[in-house]
Amino acid sequence: MTDPIERIAAALERIAPAPLDAPDFDGADAFVFHVNPERLEPVTRVNRVDLGLLIGIERARDTLLANTLQFARGLPANNALLWGARGMGKSSLVKAIHAEIRRQGQPLKIVELQREDLPSVSRLMQLLSAAPHRFVLFCDDLSFSHDDEHYKSLKAVLDGGIAGRPENVLFYATSNRRHLMPRDMIENERSSAISPSEAVEEKVSLSDRFGLWLGFHACDQDAYLAMIRGYCDAYGLNIDAASLRAEAIEWQATRGARSGRVAWQFFTDLAGRMGVALN
Repeated sequence: MTDPIERIAAALERIAPAPLDAPDFDGADAFVFHVNPERLEPVTRVNRVDLGLLIGIERARDTLLANTLQFARGLPANNALLWGARGMGKSSLVKAIHAEIRRQGQPLKIVELQREDLPSVSRLMQLLSAAPHRFVLFCDDLSFSHDDEHYKSLKAVLDGGIAGRPENVLFYATSNRRHLMPRDMIENERSSAISPSEAVEEKVSLSDRFGLWLGFHACDQDAYLAMIRGYCDAYGLNIDAASLRAEAIEWQATRGARSGRVAWQFFTDLAGRMGVALN
């Protein structure tokens, strides 16, 4: 008769996730982390724009580029939180800087991680730490609700626990929220908790673990028009300046907003109407 402890051990082994297989890291520069089953899927073509086309965010661009270049060269660097207005190029900047680092001859890899997959991040970190490469672990649109426990998994990425964060892994995240949680949620916990400061401290302090905070703010009309002109020049789209300005202003008026995303959406429509392919 099988020993009960052996049966329990066998059952636990069956339900435990299989070890994450290492992909061919030399076969691609970018990867996406998936669960069920856990795997790193190589991305042969990354959806990104050229760094020079990101206008109006020069300070954030220069700071993040310098930080990433330090890391790629094996020097100390900080985890970074890119926060602020929607559509102002936060995720585009991360991907564009990765391309720029590669262009400068540094063999840096980027791995995209979904917020929902944070509970599995410890196994991903173990895999990356054993690889002979340097990685930017990237999480787009990161935020937490009042009953969300995923932020505890994120602490393992930022601090690394007792073993520390792997020396070859850097974490970049984007969020519309500076403190990664809604302001009304912060105020609610402060007003209803027995110890208000302690109730909020644990989650709010999560953003303090990022060494770099880079703010992105809504652009003015001049920057919006400069973005569109930059796209036109880059793709060889010829249009009268007065007509371009009038159409671009009308487009943003119908959208009720100005941003890098709105500028790209207008340019996509314009290029389509003028028969110009965007490759």
